[in-house]
Amino acid sequence: MTRSKLIGATLIVAGTSIGAGMLALPISTAAIGFWPALALMTAVWALSGYCALLVMEVNLKVGSDVNLHGMTGQVLGPMAQGIGAFAMLALLYALTAAYLTGGASLLSLKLAPWLTLPPAVATAIFTVLVGGVVLLGMASVDRLVRVLFGLKMVALVAVLLTLLPQAEGANLMVNLAKAAQDGGVWVAALPVMITSFGFHVCIPPLVRYLDGDVKTLRTALLVGSALPLACYSLWLLAALGPLSPSEQSALGQGDALAGLVKALSPESGWLGQVLTAFADLALLTSFLGVTLSLFDYLAELCRRDRTVSGRGQTWLLTFLPPLALAIYLPEGFVAVLGFAALPLVVLMVLLPVAMAHRLRGQSEGYQVAGGRPALALALVGGLTVMGAQLATAM
Repeated sequence: MTRSKLIGATLIVAGTSIGAGMLALPISTAAIGFWPALALMTAVWALSGYCALLVMEVNLKVGSDVNLHGMTGQVLGPMAQGIGAFAMLALLYALTAAYLTGGASLLSLKLAPWLTLPPAVATAIFTVLVGGVVLLGMASVDRLVRVLFGLKMVALVAVLLTLLPQAEGANLMVNLAKAAQDGGVWVAALPVMITSFGFHVCIPPLVRYLDGDVKTLRTALLVGSALPLACYSLWLLAALGPLSPSEQSALGQGDALAGLVKALSPESGWLGQVLTAFADLALLTSFLGVTLSLFDYLAELCRRDRTVSGRGQTWLLTFLPPLALAIYLPEGFVAVLGFAALPLVVLMVLLPVAMAHRLRGQSEGYQVAGGRPALALALVGGLTVMGAQLATAM
C-alpha cells in the first residue's frame, strides 16, 4: 500500500468532517466552558472513531463493493434499510436547512452597511445563488469545492495565528462551576458536537480505495478523525479564549453565527475580513457537498432523468423543504444542526452496532477490539446523544 494512498484516505476522512459544523462549536459549548467542552469532544471523537471501525469491519465482511445502504439491507434486511434511507434523507435535509440559515445570516451581515434584508429574503437569495451551483453537476462542483476547501484551511490557519495569542487563561476557566452543577449545559452541547464528527458515509469507498488493507484503513480512520479533534480544539481555544465571561454568555443569543463573528472581530479590519472569509468558506464547502449529495440521492430515489426538466424538478425537491424550514427558523443554525444528530446517530452508531453484532455470530474476519461490552457502550453513547437532543428540543 503506497504512502500517498494512506495520506489521501486520511485527508478524505478529515475533510469530510471539518465543515460548517465547527462554526457552531463555540456557540454550543460556551455554557460549559473550554475544558469541559474539550473533555466532552474527546469522548465524542472516541465514539465516532469506534463506530467508524465497526463500519469498516462490516464492510470487509459483506464485500468492498457495497455501500452503507447496501450493507444495511444485506445484514439487517429491508426494514432496517428503509430506516437507514429515511435517516440519510432527514440528515441531508437538516444539514441543508442549517446551512441555509447560516448562509443567510452571513449574507445579511455583509450587506448590513448598505441595506437590511428580512431573514426570509436573505435565505431565498442565498438558496438561489449558491444552490444554483449544484446544477453544474458533480465534476464542476467537485473542482470548486477542492479550491474552496484549500482556501478555507488557509483562512483557518490565519484566524488561529491571530486569535490564539489573544487567548487568556481566565477566560478558559469560565463556567467550570456551572458545568459541574448543571447537567443541562452538557446536554445542550452534545448533539451539535456529534455532527462535527460525521464522516462514516465515506468509509465504504475508502475500503475499496485501500483494497481492504486493515492496518492502513485503521490508521486512516483513526488519524483522519483525530485531525478534526485537534483542529476543533484549537478553534475552541481561539474562539473562547479571547472572549470575556459576558461575551461568552451572549454567544447563544439571537443570530448566533453573526454574533460569533462580531464578538471575535469587534472592529472592522484585517481580522474581521479573514474571520468572515473563513466562516463563508466553511459554510460554502459544507453546503455544496451536502446539497450535491442530497441532489443525487433524490434524483435516484425519485427516478428523475438528467434532462433540464428532470434536473429542475430534482433541484426543487432538494431545496424547497429545507428552505421552508430555514424561513420558519431564521435563527436556527445551531438548533437545526442539533436536530441533525438524531438521524446521524442512526447511521453512525445504531446501524453499525446492530450489523456488527449480527455478523460476529455468523462470519470470521477482522473484528474491532472490545467485544460485546464495547458494542453495548457505543449503543448507550448513541442513545445518550439522541436523548440529549430530544431533551434540548423540549
